Amino acid sequence: MSNGSITVPRLQQPPKNGGSYVIPQLEGEIISIPGSKSVFRVLTSSLQTGGAMSVFSSGGVLADAPGFHHHNEAHDIFIVTKGYMKIWNGDRCKILGPGDFASVPPGVIHNPQILGPHSESFGVITPGDWLDFFRYIGETYDGILFPEFDSRNLLQILIPKVKAAAGKYDVVFHPEHQGCAVSDWSSDDEVMPETTQPYYLRANTGPRWILGGVISRPFITTRQCDGKFAISSIESSSVHSETCPFRRKLTFPRTHHCFAVQEGVLEVTVGDASPYRVAEGESIFVPASTPFQLGFSSKFVRVWSFTTGDGVEALIHQAGSPFEGYVIPDKSKVWEERNLLDACQKFAVRVS
Repeated sequence: MSNGSITVPRLQQPPKNGGSYVIPQLEGEIISIPGSKSVFRVLTSSLQTGGAMSVFSSGGVLADAPGFHHHNEAHDIFIVTKGYMKIWNGDRCKILGPGDFASVPPGVIHNPQILGPHSESFGVITPGDWLDFFRYIGETYDGILFPEFDSRNLLQILIPKVKAAAGKYDVVFHPEHQGCAVSDWSSDDEVMPETTQPYYLRANTGPRWILGGVISRPFITTRQCDGKFAISSIESSSVHSETCPFRRKLTFPRTHHCFAVQEGVLEVTVGDASPYRVAEGESIFVPASTPFQLGFSSKFVRVWSFTTGDGVEALIHQAGSPFEGYVIPDKSKVWEERNLLDACQKFAVRVS
């Protein structure tokens, strides 16, 4: 039972001392790289995930791309929520719009460019320590959105700093690399690969699973990133609250969760704290080994889950069934609690 005297803190930036917390809309540790006309809003980083993962949102306008580069260990991802981005990813290049996704594994030469007039996206970097590179080359920003008229030369600032820190950060630039032309989306961009490799996933495509009245649309699972993390769109409705499979508390011993609400209101109960209603644009972080339960408090809820391994999305995939539809059904699908308990046992999740 929840204790009304305990609440999840609502913070402008992720804390340095761990624990669960909520970040309001457009807040976080906000970093701008001079001349980029954009910002990174850090929602969680190595301090909260033990080095496993950093999650951030990003916003900006058309500006120079940072340049072709690769990482020896870091795995990058990009999900657009507003506007457009151009992503060179290995030997392919595409224009990403809202809901489109790109996965860039270690060793792959890539280059992201924000296109105007106002684009927003989410990103994940693992290991999470790579975010320190942004802190090194960037500066704190305290404006509303981002510095639209920052006319400083990005490359003139970036290159000397990179040279001065040679070998300290996991980034290798390729100034002579010639990017390929933009290609159209195809049916190949509507399926997820079985192994770790660079890929794009077009919005509203890929596999879908349903458990009761909860849908999971994965952008990437642990199979496509050597077990490092997973990202999925979790969708449901208050109409299905009585059959929600996550009304019981779940404890993931090794998996951290960051839930970023895209639409509607997600209700999260963490430990013995009172339920917290996380609204559109807000995010909540739940550390590993912390019990939590989920509720969907509006007619339609869409939340992106970022996890440091198999998380709630894995339970839906394991205990649920493939779903042929694209939207929440009017009636919840019949599900067996035994299947959910078996899935929890498989992923070492404690149920209370």
